[in-house]
Amino acid sequence: MVSQAWRKSSHSGNGGTECVEVSVRRGAGVVAVRDSKDPGGGVLALSPACWRALTGAVRRGVRA
Repeated sequence: MVSQAWRKSSHSGNGGTECVEVSVRRGAGVVAVRDSKDPGGGVLALSPACWRALTGAVRRGVRA
């Protein structure tokens, strides 16, 4: 993905072991998600609808 502004989750663990970053590319209709400990690693590119479904499931405590 091209260089973009990333925002770390406010719910990331204090020990630095569970850090998620998100970048919203509104014009492209993409929500990008990555592991902040590995910024050069893989990036999940989700549609806004998929992102809402994922965050809603996390809030409800749904497990796969």
